[in-house]
Amino acid sequence: MELEERVSELERRLEELVGDGRPDAPRPTGADFWALEGLKQQLSGAGATDGGVLYTGAVRLPTGERYEWQYGALTEQLLGNGALGEADGHDGEAGADWSDTAESFAALGHPVRLRLLREILGGRRTAAELAALDETGTTGQIYHHLRLLTGAGWLHTKGRGRYEVPGARVVPLLVVLTAARL
Repeated sequence: MELEERVSELERRLEELVGDGRPDAPRPTGADFWALEGLKQQLSGAGATDGGVLYTGAVRLPTGERYEWQYGALTEQLLGNGALGEADGHDGEAGADWSDTAESFAALGHPVRLRLLREILGGRRTAAELAALDETGTTGQIYHHLRLLTGAGWLHTKGRGRYEVPGARVVPLLVVLTAARL
């Protein structure tokens, strides 16, 4: 099967699985775990006996922007089981030290920051637009939240006073939100 056909088939299946997007929607079972089955095939072909994780997504934002993304990591890299370590010339950068992710999670750990991210994904991109929202605090507080999100990589500035979620972070942000709801 050609790559275009495979991607089209994956998109069709994703649409079937996502349905109306409700967290309480029925979960796939059996043959519906096509992504998991594909991951397991990839892992066995690579000789990864401890497994791995994969996250992927194809989204269209209310602004019309489209993002497709996938990322995978081996379990041994994530848990620091010695697959990557000083003995093989690596410093375990793939995740053995989880503390380096604390800033990223901390930036998401406030309801106003999550609201700002949602509004920015929805098309409100300027500080003035964000300041006009109810229950987001003063302009100074909003700038404080925007600085934290920018420092953690969840936002970047695009032009003067305009913010956006970097394309490479759109799907991961939605994955983190999905995981938090399970």
